[in-house]
Amino acid sequence: MTVDAATELFEEHRPVLTGVAYRMLGRIADAEDVVQEAWLRWSAAAREDVREPRAFLVRITTRLAIDRLRHLRSRRESYTGPWLPEPVLTEFGPAVPDTAERAVLADSVSLAVLVVLESLSPLERAVFVLREAFGFPYAEIANALDRTEDAVRQLAGRARRHVEERKPRYDVNPAERRDLTERFLAAASGGGIEQLLALLAPDVRLVSDSGGKAKAPRRIIETADKVGRFLFAVARDLGPDGEIRIMELNGGPAAVYFVGGKADTVFQIEVGQGVIQCAYIIRNPDKLSGLSAV
Repeated sequence: MTVDAATELFEEHRPVLTGVAYRMLGRIADAEDVVQEAWLRWSAAAREDVREPRAFLVRITTRLAIDRLRHLRSRRESYTGPWLPEPVLTEFGPAVPDTAERAVLADSVSLAVLVVLESLSPLERAVFVLREAFGFPYAEIANALDRTEDAVRQLAGRARRHVEERKPRYDVNPAERRDLTERFLAAASGGGIEQLLALLAPDVRLVSDSGGKAKAPRRIIETADKVGRFLFAVARDLGPDGEIRIMELNGGPAAVYFVGGKADTVFQIEVGQGVIQCAYIIRNPDKLSGLSAV
């Protein structure tokens, strides 16, 4: 196989490799580092002996992601305030034509699911991502992780039960989420506090991630009154030079506040029973640089 052919083959599989790595690690930079290391190993491999390049590349990427995740765990334990994944633009494109498949991919990359995946072991997370998000056969996952197929099935079952028990039950209708996002922004910026509170579930939660590098609550805020009043005050403090854009992030609509062309804040909601059940705010500048380049 020529160098050009090897490069073309790798680029063909790059979206899947990046998707696996991001769902494993929750940060684009970490995912890109893992994929780059996979490329270096692919370029140095005896490629004529590789019968199934896709399986070979997924195996390398998954193992590298597991190793990196183990190193990241200790760093996240000392993280200032709640930790949320880095928001990522999600446009699956023509490569994913099926509506059901798009829904699965969108759900697997949602902030709610990625937060739950943080509580899995690295091996469980790898099995869950490969099986539930990308539909890899158990035999292929077993080969990637150097485990027996029975062991992989047990890991998959345990991970699936764990996620189902802890995953919040939110509606995934993007049109409803966008409508509520726009109504919330209108109420926060030009309406009254009562109008805003009417959009919130009584037990709504607000989770903010600043990493200690921007102003944001360092603890989860709960109840409609506390969340509503906090967000109402935040909306009133937004500078006149900023711009709010609705973008599709992590499989759903999100409001992104830009100042001077740089993403300053990401605001995304989860919806259930026609009201906002959870709101996420991401202000850590390290996690927003990718959006600033859009």
